[in-house]
Amino acid sequence: MLLVEDEPTIAGRRRGRRVAGDGAAALAAVASDRPDLVVLDVMLPGISGLEVMRRLREDGTTNGVAILLLTARSEEADRVGGLQLGADDYVVKPFSPAELIARVDAVLRRTGRAAGPERALAFENLHIDIVGHRVTRDGEEISLTQREFDLLLFLARHPGQVFSRDQLMEAVWQYSFYTDTATVTVHVRRLRSKLERDPASPRWLQTVWGVGYRFQP
Repeated sequence: MLLVEDEPTIAGRRRGRRVAGDGAAALAAVASDRPDLVVLDVMLPGISGLEVMRRLREDGTTNGVAILLLTARSEEADRVGGLQLGADDYVVKPFSPAELIARVDAVLRRTGRAAGPERALAFENLHIDIVGHRVTRDGEEISLTQREFDLLLFLARHPGQVFSRDQLMEAVWQYSFYTDTATVTVHVRRLRSKLERDPASPRWLQTVWGVGYRFQP
């Protein structure tokens, strides 16, 4: 995945192999790397995001690349215009990292570029069997509730990325507007008590003070 974004706060939370800061760099990166998906900001210095997309769609060697547009403009005409020019989806700023990840995954699934269904995740002595809904540590099964499993799986699918409690409520609990996020803290605490050898000094589920939680691979 290539992220084309000149705003440092968004580019710094990238989920992918490469970041380009302007339109010219984006065109060069696509030509050399051939990413499956380009997350493309409309408002770029130099060559605009829409012009980048137009060139990619006209280029016979790159017109199959999936494109997800980012924009600060919320008018319906802008959204429709971007889609008509060839965007696969459209995200209006501001957005949460969880929303962007979900949109990226959805575009890859729709365009047939997603990898085959995940069956399991493995991290050292920790194994998450997605299909069998089982978690084992050193070969011993750990009993988790449905929500605990969902929370662990979401964090493990995005290793090293920090999510706030609000973002976890949106991604795992499917609540976009939820005032009491203490349930996230409770579930993290329960997960640690079951997963960690020393919950007071967690190996996997780490707190980033003042920000949120991450799964450390």
